[in-house]
Amino acid sequence: MRELITTGNALAAKAAIECGCNFFGGYPITPSSEIAHELSVMLPKNGGNFIQMEDEIAGISVALGASMSGAKAMTASSGPGISLKAEQIGLGFIAEIPLVIANVMRGGPSTGLPTRVAQGDVLQAKSPSHGDFCSIAVAPGNLDEIYTETVRAFNLANRFSTPVFLLLDETIGHMQGKAVIPEVSDLVIEPRREFTGDPAEYNPYEAKEDEPATLNPFFKGYRYHITGLHHGPTGFPTEDGKIVDYNIKRLFNKIHAHLDEVIKFEEYKLEDADVCIICYGSVSLAAKEAVDKLRAEGIKVGIFRPITLWPSPEAKIKEICAKFKNILVTELNMGQYLGEIQRCSLRDDFKTLLKANGRPISPSEIISKVKEF
Repeated sequence: MRELITTGNALAAKAAIECGCNFFGGYPITPSSEIAHELSVMLPKNGGNFIQMEDEIAGISVALGASMSGAKAMTASSGPGISLKAEQIGLGFIAEIPLVIANVMRGGPSTGLPTRVAQGDVLQAKSPSHGDFCSIAVAPGNLDEIYTETVRAFNLANRFSTPVFLLLDETIGHMQGKAVIPEVSDLVIEPRREFTGDPAEYNPYEAKEDEPATLNPFFKGYRYHITGLHHGPTGFPTEDGKIVDYNIKRLFNKIHAHLDEVIKFEEYKLEDADVCIICYGSVSLAAKEAVDKLRAEGIKVGIFRPITLWPSPEAKIKEICAKFKNILVTELNMGQYLGEIQRCSLRDDFKTLLKANGRPISPSEIISKVKEF
């Protein structure tokens, strides 16, 4: 293991480089700009390419194009930029193009609070574009995890041939502190899917109902088509209802059939707890401090923290909510993940601590709310 003093955004950039990212295309936006800044220096030194485009749409367009060409690609932004990228994100889903999209969340809607913290893009990460598809979004809760979850985001993008969201927020992205991260030699890297047979037999979208497409890099002699239209086995457009139905269902099944590879969560001091706090991202840092202080007072509290937000750990949420009567849901928005917890548990009696004014949730606020039980 290695120890270093750095920021969350810098760790995301470092992790990207060390797991093999060799292309970044994007546009600077607070509070994610440091990811691009770090990669603008690191990528050329490591044989990769960095390009700052004229706007957010162009930024994701070149990242998708680089991925189509075989690059391990990334883009980064914040809420307003993700909104601008929406149509091209949809292209990534339907064409099944591996890409990591970092979103360092800030206050919204619209221009909102550029320099303040929020978790207001959680629902956006589930449905960032129109139409039907299954989105993967991971939310690190500390500096160490920013590194490891960035690596995992790239692995998931390659494993399932899909865009994957890396959800940070202003607090954790700009936080500076000590991080303990794995040695590069210890990283497990998921390779890109590639067909190596006869080019005449290559049908990239002729996949099993629970598997992703296999998009070979361009310029290697394999002929196929990439389009935002619904498509058949070779990628050329089709309106055949059976083919469209099969592929839409496959966009879900390729992930839902392998949830054991996707879902990740943390349970903190829940074994003997009387109260459960459900939170994620930077809020979990305040929650852990609150739990430790409450336990010092003899109040038994624990935390359930989803790390994979989408698809949600539905079965585990249901289990947690069946086990605990007293549950506090706290997040930096007006209840975007609360709705998912209510759906999974079929309950609507949770205490909540919600904030969307750009200020973080403090341990003292959590302590006060827990003492209301």
